Amino acid sequence: MNNRRRVEEFTAGYYGVCAAGGMLSAGVTHLSITPLDVLKVNMQVNPIKYSGILSGLTTLCREEGASALWRGWSGKLFGYGLQGGCKFGLYEYFKKLYGDVLVDQRKGVIFFLSSATAQIFADVALCPFEAVKIRVQTKPTFAKGLTDGFPKIFANEGIYGFYKGLLPLWGRNLPFSMVMFTTFENTVELMYDNVIRRKKEDCSRSQQLAVTCLSGYTAGAVGTVISNPADNIVSSLYNKTSPTVMQAVKNIGLVNLFTRSLPIRIAIVGPVVTLQWFFYDSIKLFSGLPASGGLRKHLKDAELIGC
Repeated sequence: MNNRRRVEEFTAGYYGVCAAGGMLSAGVTHLSITPLDVLKVNMQVNPIKYSGILSGLTTLCREEGASALWRGWSGKLFGYGLQGGCKFGLYEYFKKLYGDVLVDQRKGVIFFLSSATAQIFADVALCPFEAVKIRVQTKPTFAKGLTDGFPKIFANEGIYGFYKGLLPLWGRNLPFSMVMFTTFENTVELMYDNVIRRKKEDCSRSQQLAVTCLSGYTAGAVGTVISNPADNIVSSLYNKTSPTVMQAVKNIGLVNLFTRSLPIRIAIVGPVVTLQWFFYDSIKLFSGLPASGGLRKHLKDAELIGC
């Protein structure tokens, strides 16, 4: 493999590549599954009417036209693009930071802390876009997109209208991100140590991307199950079907919190997370960097200290 690098690891340029890669990968992949996201949100808000994937898509197209499947596309592209840039870029930054500071901690602790810290900032960036997107997708008369949705929410509810779903959003995305990144890291390590049995740097780009895709899909599937209850609560709050989190839990029901819209979310999140990691690592490899996974600098320094 060519070891010449256009960007040095753990520099400002490196974190810039990671943020740009996360922004492009997350924005494009979320945009591509907008029709499924529209259906998912409507299934959460009106589960009787939209009871299945195929029947729900048919109902949406019959009653509102095929264009209804692309409602909220701008919120998906820009909101999740911004979130992805913060999530991936800051995860790499905090993984290095915590890896250097918490030298005696297990790697899993560092992965959990890094992903949680990055996701807190990422969701603050996403929350206003999510507020507009959900209302556009479930209430066709509310607004056409971001340009008219933002001022309408601000005029009616002020800043609070954009962030009233932040706590449930954290409740959904923090567990998902922590489980997703940790599962990804552990799966990558398992693949290289027990399946390929070679160091990442000794593998070709195609081999590294294959490991990335398999690890990404595994991470996405596991994270989806963990985050499904909070996802249902977020949709309920933004559509005013429940005024508080506790009321949303009561209205939806404990079992439905875990099962409602879970099949459609698995259909969405698994491929989306896989594609995000694929595009993200493709950008890193194109920049001369290795694919994601591992505490590279921390482990190298530890080896040098021990020699």
